[in-house]
Amino acid sequence: MMKKHLVMAVVPFLALGCGDDLVDADGDGIADGVRVPDSVTVVSPSTPKGTVSGQVLSTDLRPLSGVSVEMTIGSSAEPVVATTDGKGNFTYTNVPGGAQVLLTFSMQGHATLRAMASVPAQAGNVPINNGNVSIGPVTLTRLDGTLNFIVVTPQGRPAAGARATLEATPAGYISNGDTSTSSVSSVIVDAVANDQGLVSFTGIPSASELARLTRGGTPQYKLWISPMDTNGDGVPETGGHVATYTASDVVTNATTRLISLPYSRPQNVPLSIETSNVASLRGGGADFHPLRNLVRPGEPIHLFFNQPIQQGSLFVRLTDEYAAEMLPVTASVNNGGYSASINLGNAIADGREYNINVRAVSAEGGSMYTQTGFFFTGDQSAVRQMGIAGARYQEQSAAGAPAASQLNSGEDVFLSFNYPITRPASVTGLVYAHVNWDIGGPTPGVIGDYPGEVGNATGFPLFPVEPNAPVPTRIPYELPTFQINSSGYTTRWAFTYFGPNSIPSTSFGGLQIVVKFSDMPSRSVNGTYENYMGQPLTTDLSVSGLAQHPAPVAP
Repeated sequence: MMKKHLVMAVVPFLALGCGDDLVDADGDGIADGVRVPDSVTVVSPSTPKGTVSGQVLSTDLRPLSGVSVEMTIGSSAEPVVATTDGKGNFTYTNVPGGAQVLLTFSMQGHATLRAMASVPAQAGNVPINNGNVSIGPVTLTRLDGTLNFIVVTPQGRPAAGARATLEATPAGYISNGDTSTSSVSSVIVDAVANDQGLVSFTGIPSASELARLTRGGTPQYKLWISPMDTNGDGVPETGGHVATYTASDVVTNATTRLISLPYSRPQNVPLSIETSNVASLRGGGADFHPLRNLVRPGEPIHLFFNQPIQQGSLFVRLTDEYAAEMLPVTASVNNGGYSASINLGNAIADGREYNINVRAVSAEGGSMYTQTGFFFTGDQSAVRQMGIAGARYQEQSAAGAPAASQLNSGEDVFLSFNYPITRPASVTGLVYAHVNWDIGGPTPGVIGDYPGEVGNATGFPLFPVEPNAPVPTRIPYELPTFQINSSGYTTRWAFTYFGPNSIPSTSFGGLQIVVKFSDMPSRSVNGTYENYMGQPLTTDLSVSGLAQHPAPVAP
C-alpha cells in the first residue's frame, strides 16, 4: 500500500514536468486537453490582452448615447474612436495588458473630459488575459448656460473692451473611485465687455448643471478680468479682478453681478515712492546708507510711485550740504505718472552731499506725498584721497569776549574735509587735532609739552558739525532754503581750542593743524572714522593756515 501511494503522488508532477509540448490555442490560460483538476497546467500568455469599458451619463444620471470616446495607447500610437450605445456604454477589446491609455470623452453641446487609466496585465505574479479596466460612470455637463457680469471703471463708467475669462470646474466627473484612474474636465470661455460694460459668457455649464457635480470637488466659476490699457501705452489705467463663485451661490442668486475694477494700484493706501536710486526718498523702509544714496554725476534720480501722480504736481527742490542756496533741477513724469526722472544737470559736483525735497499728488485719490532726503555723488569704485580743504575759526561775539583777530581759548576751529566723513556708531574712541604752536607748558617755546600741541599724546577732540542751515553770518541767522535732514556724514568738523596762550592772526599763515587718525587703533577697539564710500581713515591729515570766520552781525 505504501508503494501505491507513492506512485499516485508522482503522476501529476510528471505531467507538469513535460510541458514543453503543451499548447494553449484558445488563450484561456489552460493547456489544451488538460482538464483533470489535480493536473491543470498554467501557460502564461506572452502578450496578455485586456479590455477598456465604461458608461457615460448626464448630470441627471441619464445614459448619454453617441458620445465619442477616443482612446490613445501610450504616447506614440494613433488614437482609436468608439461611440457609446443607447445605454451609454462603450468597450475596447484587445488592449495590450499593462498599457497606459488616454480617453477623451466628447459630445456636441457637452463638456469634454479626459482620463488616464492603466490596463491590468497580471494577477499577482501571473500574467493574465482579459484584464479589464472599467471607467465610470463618467458624467458630462451640458453647455447650455449663460453667466453675465457688468464691469465698470474706477470712475464708474462702463469698462468697454475689458477682456475677461471664465472657468467652470469640474465640468465632468468619474465616479468609480478607482485610484488608477485620473481625470480632468473644465470649461474655459473668453469674452469682451460691450459698450455698456456687459460681459456675457455663453456655452458654459449652467449653475444648476454644475452644482450637481459635488463629488468632483466644489463646483465653481472662476472669473478673471485683465487690467485695461485703453490708450495702448503699456501702462494700465485700471487693475485687474479675480473672483470665485460657487455654483450653489449662483443658483441661489442668479442676478447679474456688478464688478467695479480697481485703480491700477490700491486706493486705500496713500501715495508713496516705492523705490528710487536715492533710497532716503522712499516712503516705506527708507534707507540712509550713503552707498544706497549714491548718484553718479550726469545720472538722473529715478522715482517710482505706488500709484500714478497728477501731471504737473511733481515739485522738486535741491540744495547742497549747507542749504544756503537753491540749485537748478528739471523733472519729468513718465509711464503715465508711475515714474519720474530728476535731471541734475551741472548743479552737482563729484564727491559732495546734497539735499533734495520731493512733493507730488496722487492722480487716484488726491493724497499728497512729500519727502526730504539726501544723496552723495560719485562712483563707488573710485578710491577717495582724503584731505582737509581748509580751516577757519569763529570769532566770539558776546560782550566781554577776548580780543578779536586772534584764536582765543574757548573759540571753535572748523575743518572742512574734501569728502563727507563719519564716526560710525560702533567706534568707541575719538580722533584728536593738534597744532604746531606753543599753547603752554612748563618750557616756553617748546611744542609738545602741553595738550593739543603736535607731539603730545592728548589733543583737541574733533566733533562733527553737520549743518542743518547755512553757516551764520548775521543776526538773525540765515534760514535754510528748505528744512534738511541729517545724514550722519559731513565735511564740516570742529574742535574747541583751549590753552593759556592765544594764537595771533599774524601767525595764522604758518599754523599747521594735524588730525591724528593714526592714533585711532590705540583708542578704539571697533575701527576708525570712514568716508562716505566706506573707506577707513587711518593716516594723519593736515592743513596749513587758518582763516577767520567773522562773528554774526546784526543786519
